[in-house]
Amino acid sequence: MIYLDLFLGFLKVGCFAFGGAYGAIPLIRDVVLSYGWLSDETLTYMIAVSESTPGPIIVNLATYVGSSQAGMLGAIMSTLAVVIPSFIIILLVTALLKTELKNKYVQAVLRGLKPCVIGIVLATGIYMVFGNCFGAISSVTVNVQAITITALLVASMFGYKHFAKKKQSPILLIIISAVAGMAVYGI
Repeated sequence: MIYLDLFLGFLKVGCFAFGGAYGAIPLIRDVVLSYGWLSDETLTYMIAVSESTPGPIIVNLATYVGSSQAGMLGAIMSTLAVVIPSFIIILLVTALLKTELKNKYVQAVLRGLKPCVIGIVLATGIYMVFGNCFGAISSVTVNVQAITITALLVASMFGYKHFAKKKQSPILLIIISAVAGMAVYGI
């Protein structure tokens, strides 16, 4: 039964995940928490780990959750379920819609999805920042360490953009956050 639950849960994520991993995080959170596979805190940690490891975040999360719940076969089932919809959609797009992508109505639909995806990604970011810096809504606690690291990353990003006149590499932000996390939480 766990294999079917993993497959169907992550198939739902794969079918309705628009805008990449950051847009899919609320859907992943909903599926994982509704089945009770991970706690919200553990899921947040795994999102951070999945971001810093090679490969797509969604695939990394699905593989980890599947592995933690049902071993190797669970990891395979979860990973396949989350990848199959994208694979089929890409095959259909390249085979059937090659000429239709230039259609003004198809372009209008795609342009209409962009603000939705931006809103989902922004909401996820805000949820994660407030959840990590201020704790659960029912018991508001201020996490000074998380606020300090968040402020350091924001200052680093804007300072780099101001002085270097270009965007800071996400890799550098990951390295800065890892070093800051070890310094703040390791001490």
